[in-house]
Amino acid sequence: MKTTYREAIRAALREALINDERVFLMGEDVGAYGGCFAVSLGLFEEFGPERIRDTPLSESAFVGAGIGAALGGMRPIVEIMTVNFSLLALDQIVNNAATLLHMSGGQFNVPIVIRTTTGAGRQLGAQHSHSLEGWFAHIPGLRILAPATLEDARGMLPTALQDPDPVLIFEHGSLYNAAGELDDDAGAVEIGHAAVRRAGTDVSLITYGGTLPVTLEAAATLAEEDIDAEVLDLRTLRPLDEAAVLATVAKTHRAVVVDEGWRSGSLSAEVSARITESAFYDLDAPVLRVCSAEVPVPYAKQLELEALPSAARIAIAARQVVGARG
Repeated sequence: MKTTYREAIRAALREALINDERVFLMGEDVGAYGGCFAVSLGLFEEFGPERIRDTPLSESAFVGAGIGAALGGMRPIVEIMTVNFSLLALDQIVNNAATLLHMSGGQFNVPIVIRTTTGAGRQLGAQHSHSLEGWFAHIPGLRILAPATLEDARGMLPTALQDPDPVLIFEHGSLYNAAGELDDDAGAVEIGHAAVRRAGTDVSLITYGGTLPVTLEAAATLAEEDIDAEVLDLRTLRPLDEAAVLATVAKTHRAVVVDEGWRSGSLSAEVSARITESAFYDLDAPVLRVCSAEVPVPYAKQLELEALPSAARIAIAARQVVGARG
């Protein structure tokens, strides 16, 4: 069937609400308004205010309420409007949700799913456009997901709801309108492994989330130049599928890591370090990274696009590492 990334997430939410009475959705404007990105449109009318709960504009309060509900046996899905606003709930996420299992000696799981929108490219200004998922991937006790395809948008949520521990799902805002075909019986997907989205032999382009489309575009451009790029979608940022990363590097002997986060202290730095630590002798060229410019994301369209990873910049980096083959 023809659908969009937004509609795939909505279908997953609806299925979860139907199948498990413990599941409810809470967040800013998720109810009568239908969600700031229209993901929950129609769910309030179908399930009512007990299951689709509009909250005050206080991320710390409603994320904390979600943690309490999870401890009480519910399966809350908490929506934070944008990843920048998740900073207002860092104490709840990092000091409570991520640590309670450990600090209780294994007595208390926190089965909460937190969804948020990440990324730039939509002229929403710096306070609505940053990619901070790499920060959360630093935290033990959390699982971090980054669906980049319709199948993952539809299937990661039901799997996350089965996890006894906190799961954060980062949905890139530029993907909500992405359209394509999705099997009528599409459902839960596994969330433990990276996926090769394009097979290749000359260079590995390693990415996730909203940068997958531009990375695939770069791979198509490179193919016209007889450079065969493999594209690896990380999918899960914590725990990283290190085996998949090392396997693609062992195959191509070159790697470019694409990450919309800032280069300094980024997820791309972690991936690059793991390659260097565990696959150094497989490399025929240094690992390169393509990241966002180290500035607050600009509002002006031309500046915003210039600041973000692009297919052109990815292709330039790939040509550079492939040039080492002589």
